[in-house]
Amino acid sequence: MAAESSSNSSTNLRIVVQNNPSDSQLSELGIKSWPKWGCPPGKYQLKFDEQETCYLVRGKVKVKSKNSSEVVEFGAGDLVILPKGLSCTWDVSVAVDKHYKFDTSSSPSSS
Repeated sequence: MAAESSSNSSTNLRIVVQNNPSDSQLSELGIKSWPKWGCPPGKYQLKFDEQETCYLVRGKVKVKSKNSSEVVEFGAGDLVILPKGLSCTWDVSVAVDKHYKFDTSSSPSSS
């Protein structure tokens, strides 16, 4: 019997970074209609209560999860998925502007 890892396990909260997604992919996702958020350089303690997908218009960030020693870097032009339940520190070296949306996968689609 194979054991399956639980998606709620805090040790499996992986940040997914896609470098330079195509314009057609960004258009398909509707990035430009997503809300925007920005912050100046500095360190920020963040907790993600929902999965967030974001696209960085500008900026440079190093993210360190509280539950791991892994550091993930991303910046302008990257599409990033931050998992639900992630507690982390954002070390912002270049001011961030990003489009973002929260994925509430438990909600049924209304289309």
